[in-house]
Amino acid sequence: MSRATQWAAGMMLAGAAGGILACGTDAYEASPVSPTFSRAATEGPFQFTPLAASTICTVAGGNPEKPFVLPPGFDQVALASEPSYADVPDMNTQNERGPRAGRFVYQAHEVGANGSLSVIDLETGVTKTIAQRADWEGLDGIVWTPWGTILIAEETNAAAFRDPRYPAARAGLVYEVFPDAADPTTVDSVVARPAIGSKSHEGMRFDAQGNLYSISERTPGYIFRFVPDRRGDLSSGQLYVLKVTTPDGDRTGGGEWIALDRAAVQVDASAEGDRVGATGYARPEDVEIATSTGNNRGGAQTLYVAVTGVGDNRVLGIDLREPAGGGEHSTAFVFDYVRVGLNTTTEFEWPDNLALDRAGNLYIAEDPGGNFRNGAGKVKGDDIWVATPDAARPHSAAGNVVRFASLTDCDAEPTGIYFDKGGDRLFVNAQHRGGDRRDKTMAIFPVGRD
Repeated sequence: MSRATQWAAGMMLAGAAGGILACGTDAYEASPVSPTFSRAATEGPFQFTPLAASTICTVAGGNPEKPFVLPPGFDQVALASEPSYADVPDMNTQNERGPRAGRFVYQAHEVGANGSLSVIDLETGVTKTIAQRADWEGLDGIVWTPWGTILIAEETNAAAFRDPRYPAARAGLVYEVFPDAADPTTVDSVVARPAIGSKSHEGMRFDAQGNLYSISERTPGYIFRFVPDRRGDLSSGQLYVLKVTTPDGDRTGGGEWIALDRAAVQVDASAEGDRVGATGYARPEDVEIATSTGNNRGGAQTLYVAVTGVGDNRVLGIDLREPAGGGEHSTAFVFDYVRVGLNTTTEFEWPDNLALDRAGNLYIAEDPGGNFRNGAGKVKGDDIWVATPDAARPHSAAGNVVRFASLTDCDAEPTGIYFDKGGDRLFVNAQHRGGDRRDKTMAIFPVGRD
C-alpha cells in the first residue's frame, strides 16, 4: 500500500474517543465490548464480539507469531513469510473457479522495481515466485478473472521503468497472467492490457457482466469502469470514468459514466479524467463488489470504494443501477457507506483494503501503518473494521461499524484482506513488519475451523 504522507495532520488518537487497549510486549489480549454485538457477531461464519479499542503497539515487531489481537474464539496462523517470497506482499486472490478452486493464494508484491507475483499452495504449504520482471514497479492490485486468468497492476503515477512494448504509458499498467492449465503454480504467459488505462492502480473487481472497475490512486483520483469489446477479452474496450452530475452532498448523488478517448487512456488515464471533469476523491484505493468470494445484502450491484486521503477518509457505496436482464448501465448513484461523523468516530483512520464476507459485512483494513518507520511517534496498531449493512433502506450508510482486529506492530499495516472460497478464513498480510522485518501472510479463522 502507499503510505499516507499526511497521516500526522489527520491523525486523532483513540484516547479521546474511546481509548487504547494497553498491553505489554509479551501478552496481547482482546478487549471485547460486552454484551453489545454487531450483525457481524451474530450472522455468518465470523461471529465475534467487537474489540473495544486498538492495541498499544511495539517498535520491536509486536507479536511475531500472532501479530493481530483478535476477539475471543478466533485464532491466526502464518501461511507464508519472507524469505519464501519477495518483500512487501500486498493484495491477495485465489483461483476462485475451475479445477482445484480455492487451493492457491496469489499475491502481488509491491517492491519499487523487479515486481513479482507469488503463489501459496494451501495443501502443501509450498510458496514460490511464479512471475517477475525488472520493469514491473509497485505491483499492488490483483484479481481472479471470470475466465480463469489473473490480473496484476502497477501502483505508480509516474512510471520509472516503462514497459518496452508500451513506452508511451506514463503511469502503471495492468497485466493479464495466464496460469498453466495443468499446474496453476506456473505461468504460461503474461500480456499487458493498456486499454484498461495507464494509471496508478490498486483495487480491481469485475461485475456480473464482465466489466472491470478500478481506480486511480492519486489526489484527485477517479473511479473507472472498463467495458471489453468482447466479453472475456481485455485487449480492447471502452474505459469510462465516474462523474457526479446531480450532487446531494460531498461528491455524492447521481452520476454518469463518461466515455474516455481510447488512445489517450493508454498514455495517461488520469489526465483523461481531468479533461472530462470527473469527480475526484483523495486517493481512492481498494474496490469491492459481490462477485468475488463475498455477498452483499444491500444489493449485488453495489460497488464499495475505500478513499484514504486527507479530507475524505471514508468508504463510498456506488449503486451501479444495472437494468433487469443486463445491458448497458450509463448511470450510477454514489453515497457514503462509512464516514467519520456519520456512523463512526475519529478512531476510524485511512481505510484502505476491503473484503465482503458471506453475510454481507464489509471488512475494512486501515493504512496509517508504514508512515512511521521504526514506529516513531506511533502508539497504537492499525485496525481491521467491519461495517454491517442496513438493508432496510436503499443507499443507506452501514448500520454499525466495529473493530475486529488490531496489529501489535507499530511499523506494520494490514493489507490484502480477502475471504477464502469457504468464507471462514480471512487472509491478510502483515506488511512492513518491524522486528525481524519479515512480512507475513496470515489466515484468521474461528477456533476449530483451521
